[in-house]
Amino acid sequence: MSIKNLSMFGALLLTACVTINIYFPAAAAEKAADEIIQDIQTLEPSQPQSEMSPQSALPKWQVSVYQLVDQTISVFISSAHAEANLSVNSPEIRRITADMRARFGALIPFYEQGVLAIRADGLLTTKGSVPLKDRNKLSKLIAAENADRYKLYQAIANANGHPEWAAQIKSTFAQRWISHAQSGWWYQTANGSWKQK
Repeated sequence: MSIKNLSMFGALLLTACVTINIYFPAAAAEKAADEIIQDIQTLEPSQPQSEMSPQSALPKWQVSVYQLVDQTISVFISSAHAEANLSVNSPEIRRITADMRARFGALIPFYEQGVLAIRADGLLTTKGSVPLKDRNKLSKLIAAENADRYKLYQAIANANGHPEWAAQIKSTFAQRWISHAQSGWWYQTANGSWKQK
């Protein structure tokens, strides 16, 4: 084998050694979905950020540096492992989940009346006859919630450096929204029929 062929073979071998296949972390996505949904569906007031974060005593520039290093390490590690953890901590994700948490209290009465239901794809829809006085309000709540759900899935995919994962994250969340439905809530099964928890 000539030196030229040997160096080409070496380069090919080196390339093969560093190729990493990134697979969608399904188990991590389920865990993340459960945590987010439980957080959204908690009606207790959340602690102020200053009490929650030990970094709050640090200067803002130092906190920013720590967050940047943490995010860089998370992206590098998640890129290097086939089954990585799913990062769900970004300013956009926190903003979206805060909006959803604030809206959840307004959705509960409609779930309990049986006029709000979870579709098989995890989005909300009306079920049955909505009283005339509530139609506009419920319609706006559903539109805002469904829009935020789409934004959340894309934000999680983007935060993990894989925008193409949004559809898989949506599918995972769809199952988990139904799993976290409370007693009496309506949901749609995969075959399109409706059931009540």
